[in-house]
This record gives sequence, C-alpha cells and structure tokens, in this order.
Amino acid sequence: MAYNILKEMGMPIEECTEVMLAIGNHDEDTGTAVSNISAALILADKSDVHRDRVVNTNISTFDIHDRVNYAVTDADLSISKEDRKVSLKLTIDTKLCPVLNYFEIFMARTMMSKYAAKYLGIWFELIINGTKLL
Repeated sequence: MAYNILKEMGMPIEECTEVMLAIGNHDEDTGTAVSNISAALILADKSDVHRDRVVNTNISTFDIHDRVNYAVTDADLSISKEDRKVSLKLTIDTKLCPVLNYFEIFMARTMMSKYAAKYLGIWFELIINGTKLL
C-alpha cells in the first residue's frame, strides 16, 4: 500500500524502497537504524512526546501514556551541526507524573534514538527539567 502511494506521487523506486525500509525498521521491539533516512525517522518519531498528543480529556481516566504525554509541557528536538549532536529537551510537570514514569514507557524509545544518532555519527542528548540524563 505504501509503495502504491509513493509511486502515485511520482517517487522513483529507489526512494520508495528507502522510505519503506525506514518505516519497517522504526518499531521499538524489532527495528533499528539501517540507513540515514531510517535513523532520522527514528529520531523524529521516538522523540514525539507532548501534551498535544493526548486525545482523552478526562484526566481521571488517563493511562500511563496519557499521563506522561500530558505531563510534558515542552518538548524540543534540536540538532547542532557544530557539536554533532541531537538534543531532546523536555519539561515534565512532576506534579502530574514523576520523571520515572517517562522512562517506564520511553526507555526503549530513548535507547533507539541513541543508537539512531550513533548510526548517523552524532551524539544523542536527553535533558529533562534542565538535567542532562544522556
């Protein structure tokens, strides 16, 4: 299906293959960076945490994913060419959720981001509430 969509967009088969390879390798349980495109997709996808992602508006029924996403009041993914690093800076409202809850659901994603950055030859940095954790 993805191939047909990309083909309809006029994308050459080589580029379609790269995109499909990246999509197929960004799952936390089985994926890994296998190309620059897949590494970039992993970094973008696995760092997507923020209050805006929460669809459920009833805080009393939040599961851990809703609670963590809702507690993240600011998320910034930035790249520094000079320092050769990508930084994920998060502000987590610890009145809503402890930082440890972030790691309960995002540890695999964080490690995947670290390895994706390594694939690109850069450093992955995680900063939560002003504290550099990685």
